[in-house]
This record gives sequence, C-alpha cells and structure tokens, in this order.
Amino acid sequence: MKVTEEVWKFYQQHLGYTDEEMKKFRENPRNEDMLSRADALMSKTIVVEVVEAHGCNARHKVGDKFYFDGSGNLLTSLCPKRVCVYALNACAGLIAVANELFYAGVDPNEMRFKRAGCVDVGVQCGGWGRIIVELRVEDRKKA
Repeated sequence: MKVTEEVWKFYQQHLGYTDEEMKKFRENPRNEDMLSRADALMSKTIVVEVVEAHGCNARHKVGDKFYFDGSGNLLTSLCPKRVCVYALNACAGLIAVANELFYAGVDPNEMRFKRAGCVDVGVQCGGWGRIIVELRVEDRKKA
C-alpha cells in the first residue's frame, strides 16, 4: 500500500526529522512498508501478563498485566503503580518479535516462544525473586 504525503509529513513532524533526515528515512523501502501497516498495528494492544512470580522485590504477582500500544509504548495508566525495570526488560524482546511478526503478516499470537523472565535468577540461584511473563496481542478496546 502506498503511503500518502500527509502520512510522511505526519511522521516527519512526529519524529522531529529535518528534511535531510526525512529524505534518508524515505529512501529505506522497509519504512514505507511499515508505515503502510502502522494503522493496523495501532489498533492493537500488546498485553504482557505475569504468569509466575516469587520473591519479586517490586511485588509483581501472577495476573499483573503490563499494557503497551502497538508500537511498544508502555500505557502507564493501565499498569501497576510500580513497574520493575527488569520486568520491562523481559517485555522488550517479546514486543520486538511481536512487531516483526505483525509487519511480516503473521499473527503475533502464533509466536512459539512467548514467555520471558526477568534477569533476577531467584533465591534458589543466589538472587532475590523471579517473574515470568507471557505476551499476547489483542484488538484495542474502544473507549
């Protein structure tokens, strides 16, 4: 799908690109492909849910959910008041893979390895605690 000039101009302003930077951005054919799919991705919410937890210093527990827009931006108003940076680290790789699958035309919910853990190894291995998270992608709920 062809990206309109209006969309290119929006992203130039949104990203704060100079005309020279925007020219370089537009020369990369992957960027046009991604922008042509951006609306569809932004109609999604990425949900990363804690599926295992023990000894977490941030007190994350099974059932806690971290919400991200389709681009991977944390939707802080929907998340727990405290979010551990190491939990976010576990989310980052999963979200990158989900985005790549989406752009390739594959349903991210078909991802084979959709779980990750924080870097803390847990008390059994000399750490403090550990959480495991699992990713899913949902249609954005209408407010």
